[in-house]
Amino acid sequence: MSESAISRYPVPDVNELDSDIRDRILEVQEKAGFIPNVFLTLAHRPAEFRAFFAYHDAIMEREESTLTPAEKEMIIVATSAANGCQYCVIAHGALLRVFSKEPLLADQIAINYLHAPLSERQKAMMDFAMKLSQAPELVCTDDYELLHEQGFNDEDIWDIAGITAFFGLSNRMAIVTAMQANTEFYTMAREPRS
Repeated sequence: MSESAISRYPVPDVNELDSDIRDRILEVQEKAGFIPNVFLTLAHRPAEFRAFFAYHDAIMEREESTLTPAEKEMIIVATSAANGCQYCVIAHGALLRVFSKEPLLADQIAINYLHAPLSERQKAMMDFAMKLSQAPELVCTDDYELLHEQGFNDEDIWDIAGITAFFGLSNRMAIVTAMQANTEFYTMAREPRS
């Protein structure tokens, strides 16, 4: 793998992809101004690309969810850091900065969410996500009760679990493929917005 490679696996030419995958990638490029390397890397296996992004959209864009976009990204950044996934920490750290409008929060959460400026509700959410990510066999009734005390309902708990589980998959695939983060992610939303 060369130093400039974005993946240890072959990256297909966007123009040679099936139209649905190509259109999805070009739509993301139009919106973001660049193509996040996760799209190019996973396009190596079209059926898995489709399944991955279908589930991603189902959990991340679920309209009934009470979790904010920033809270979803908090879960991703913390669990990805615990899983050692550089790509997801960098890419989703950028998205967390965008959604939260807090230029320091993603780094604080990636290092240790327990010391980040989170509400008690958010800390309960993060405690559950981290437990599910790192020691799922220990999840018990008490965990649900703690979340209910913070105002989460069972559908919210499913959302937290779905995001945690999905990005556990994503983390492992990013690591195995040696997926590299786009340089654009490193500096995105680092300056506070006025």
